[in-house]
Amino acid sequence: MLRSSYAGLMTESSAAPVPAADTANVAVRSGAGAPPATGPGPLSGRRKQAARNDQLILESARAVFIDDPGAPITAVAHHAKVGISALYNRYGSKEELLRRLCADGLATFVAEIEAALADERDLWTVFTDFVHRLVAADTSSMTLALAGRFIPTPDMFELAARSNELLGQLFDRVRPALRDDADVHDLSVITEMVAAIKTPDRDRTRELRRRYTDLLLAGLRAPAPGAPPPAPLSGRPLRFEEISARWTPRNGAS
Repeated sequence: MLRSSYAGLMTESSAAPVPAADTANVAVRSGAGAPPATGPGPLSGRRKQAARNDQLILESARAVFIDDPGAPITAVAHHAKVGISALYNRYGSKEELLRRLCADGLATFVAEIEAALADERDLWTVFTDFVHRLVAADTSSMTLALAGRFIPTPDMFELAARSNELLGQLFDRVRPALRDDADVHDLSVITEMVAAIKTPDRDRTRELRRRYTDLLLAGLRAPAPGAPPPAPLSGRPLRFEEISARWTPRNGAS
């Protein structure tokens, strides 16, 4: 994402080349890793079960790796209550599964930007609803947990380039509703700060995240006409290079 948490995922300089065969395994929202459809017939029930297993695996992988990025892939099979062979039939390695999770997160981010760009309401409502949807989608939890633990693929670079362009368009559009010194990189920090709010109660977590999102957004709003400008923000905004650096694969990634 341009100037956002997912932006750093896609810097060409931070990723080693990936074999072409790997790119097919992270096709976003395309059922990557699932057995190919063969048309209607006796196996339709099996295909339905395979799709259900794939969804269970992805949901479990997200929960497991956000909680413990170093967990083994067998923990995902245990959480999903599927056999390890069912998991490996879809994802040949933990790194491949991490790429799929983050590719799906990037696709969610792109979809939310497109929805905001199509929103014709007032600019402040467009912006705040967009940020609240990002917080609800919780892609920032994956950023915090998984950055630097896998090598992005060319397909992910391509999707990120689209998100780069779209996010720039959105921020330019809503800028009149924001304080003059707000920066698009501030969105990354806001969503990641809110993602750090966690309680044992899922509903309470959602409630608190919404409250503190509102509080942080209030600091970005432009003053009312005729009101004195707010005191300047201290420090410089986050730089793209600072966001990008964390996605550089670490030694012993994943």
